[in-house]
Amino acid sequence: MTEWEVFGVIVALAGFAISICTPIVKLNTSITRLVDKLNNLDEGMDDLTARNSKSHERLWKHNESQDKTLVDHEKRIGILEKVKEN
Repeated sequence: MTEWEVFGVIVALAGFAISICTPIVKLNTSITRLVDKLNNLDEGMDDLTARNSKSHERLWKHNESQDKTLVDHEKRIGILEKVKEN
């Protein structure tokens, strides 16, 4: 083999290595970004779940207070109906 043939083989191997390594590096970068976004999404879901639980607690408390008001209202209407009948 001549020096130019050796040089040509080395250049071909370097080109092959670059053509293989470039997509691998891009894929690795994309996977790293994706993992980071998934971690952020997981944290966001935890926050959303906590806020959702607090919101449901507030709704149930309001619902219970309305139930008490309705029961009291029913009692008063019953008393008024009994008074009206007499």
